Amino acid sequence: MTPVLTVARYAVFGAVALAALAGTASWLVRDRHVSPFSPFGRFLRSASDPLLDPVEARLLRSGGNPRHAGWWLVVGVAVVGLLLLALLGWLTDQWVVMQMLSVGGAWGIIRYAVNVVYQVLFFALLVRVVGSWLGAFRYNRWMRIPYLLTDWLVEPIRRALPPLGRFDFSPLVALLVLWVLKSILLRVLPF
Repeated sequence: MTPVLTVARYAVFGAVALAALAGTASWLVRDRHVSPFSPFGRFLRSASDPLLDPVEARLLRSGGNPRHAGWWLVVGVAVVGLLLLALLGWLTDQWVVMQMLSVGGAWGIIRYAVNVVYQVLFFALLVRVVGSWLGAFRYNRWMRIPYLLTDWLVEPIRRALPPLGRFDFSPLVALLVLWVLKSILLRVLPF
């Protein structure tokens, strides 16, 4: 593991711990486990309010309960931290791969391109399936790109294999076809 990734993991852990402390401090004062008028209560509020005020405002705008702002803060920081760690890990892996490819020549770059295209299409299929479970379909602005990337493969399969009741197996078959295409290409290319 690279030192950058190790430092980033500790930073994310620290941010989640800080969010949990702020949420706990707010809860202690709100539920009157600590008197809001005592010096300790005022300290807890002054320390936690700068972190929780934006979350409370967002919850109020969306119709939520501002009492749950501490939990939303902890979950939001954890999710964003995990996404940042995943992105940083992917970037460091790609850096290592690019260094190895500089030695491999043109065929190594082509093999790398095949793998990258496979990963992008796999992720687009995954987003498409999960989005359909959550009710986000083709005309949702966040789903246009996954549909655009995968329609060339999913739609012909869907015409040949229509949905069986509530279950649509065409993305799963498309994933299998995509994997077979990648395997064939990687076996044909010399290296």
